[in-house]
Amino acid sequence: MAVSTITPPRTDDWWRSAVVYQVYVRSFADSDGDGVGDLAGIRERLPYLRDLGVDALWLTPFYTSPMVDGGYDVADYRDVDPMFGTLADFDAMITDAHALGLRIIVDLVPNHTSSAHRWFVDALAAGPGSPERARYHFADGRGEHGDRPPNDWESIFGGPAWTRIADGQWYLHLFDPAQPDLNWRHPEVRAEFEDVLRFWLDRGVDGFRVDVAHGMIKAEGLPDVGFGTATTGQRQVDLLGRARLPYFDQDEVHEIYRAWRPILDSYPGGRMAVAEAWAETPQRLARYIGPDELHQAFSFDFLDATWSADSFRKVIDTALAEATVVGAPTTWVLSNHDKQRHVTRYGDGAEGLRRARAASLLMLALPGSAYLYQGEELGLPEVLDLPDELRQDPAFLRTGESRDGCRVPIPWSGELAPYGFGPAGSELSWLPAPATWRALSVAAQAGTPDSTLELYRAALRIRHEHPALAVDAGEVTWLPAEPGVLAFSRTAGTTALTCVVNLSGAPVAIDGYGEPIVASAPLTDHLLPIDASAWLERR
Repeated sequence: MAVSTITPPRTDDWWRSAVVYQVYVRSFADSDGDGVGDLAGIRERLPYLRDLGVDALWLTPFYTSPMVDGGYDVADYRDVDPMFGTLADFDAMITDAHALGLRIIVDLVPNHTSSAHRWFVDALAAGPGSPERARYHFADGRGEHGDRPPNDWESIFGGPAWTRIADGQWYLHLFDPAQPDLNWRHPEVRAEFEDVLRFWLDRGVDGFRVDVAHGMIKAEGLPDVGFGTATTGQRQVDLLGRARLPYFDQDEVHEIYRAWRPILDSYPGGRMAVAEAWAETPQRLARYIGPDELHQAFSFDFLDATWSADSFRKVIDTALAEATVVGAPTTWVLSNHDKQRHVTRYGDGAEGLRRARAASLLMLALPGSAYLYQGEELGLPEVLDLPDELRQDPAFLRTGESRDGCRVPIPWSGELAPYGFGPAGSELSWLPAPATWRALSVAAQAGTPDSTLELYRAALRIRHEHPALAVDAGEVTWLPAEPGVLAFSRTAGTTALTCVVNLSGAPVAIDGYGEPIVASAPLTDHLLPIDASAWLERR
């Protein structure tokens, strides 16, 4: 199969239909052999991503950090951690990316800083009631001696969301204690991040993925939730996306994005921002998107859909309806660095891989943008048997739950781990890859017609070229189908592309939908196997 070398058009609305590839920086490519991925490694692998057919890369945090939470604990928002390189390495990478027609989205972490950030170090030294502490959430404790937390809020990583310091006050951290929450009602905090935006926009970044975009504003008075592990045995995080919490999705958060949007719009080339946001209803999530706020928000309901036609149909219909209301495209995602890889979520092994391949064609046929997680184009499963002593996710230490299994460095080539992750002869890798991954490496799959890598390459090439999948093509039209089967078409003029997904328990005939142009599994006598999908064309 010929490899696509399509360069996406450089238009200001590129993000409306873009395929964005998430790079977990420390696990993508290691240029210097220290076992940790870096910016120079990404730069070396840019041609692979161009040939894969993606439009943009989203880079997880590479800023100066103690790395308590994989870089999501930022100590300096305007510099590169030496683990990943230098600002010069970043500049060289983004220059090469743009030359190849690839855009760069960087992760912005505004809800909290690292406890090593100069602001927090100054706050600890300054004492109660100081201007330095006003940038964060410091409070006196409850009880006669102030030895109980100021309220009942829980950390997303488990345990209380408050830590007491030597002078008796407590500080808020919705994640790890090394990640103190900023007080976004403080004007200095708002001014600081507006300047951070400009710093990276001036260096040429094309957009931002906003971490915990729903979390910066806390309810006045920091009221109790009145629900949690201590009283019900159920963690507050279980309410995320289903109920209002006093520390998430407060109305005032939208003031922040209304201040950011003019900054983004003042730069040429369609600079954008996508929210990692959770809200109790689709209507509240839609408020983050619009001409005066952010451009997109992730559709996590699609990631959470069960393997059934009814579940996918409901999620797709809801997302498309909301997209119409806000006038912005839906953003689809199947996996990311915080969730178990979808090969494993769908059943693992051969069944999980079949379903993951089918889901990828479903996602890529839908209108809007799609975010791929590195390695999904290789069909990588979750690594479930990492030794506990090697796990680095801070949530593991507090709850026993770990995200490390989806963060194992991806395999590039060779018969032995770490499968070309580093330079020739390097044997280091910050997390070990399993022996089974030798058959899933880029080198093992490249040029193999039935491989998952070639399926993604073919689908992405068609997505770029086919008029019915263009950003201005027709919307989804559902077609009659057998129970357990999804079928929809999109049209441009007299050309229609139909996507059929078989989630039933038996093969289904698809000869009435047109001529197949790509399928996730071999077709025999116009029958689509179980756990498979196909794109068919009619002109």
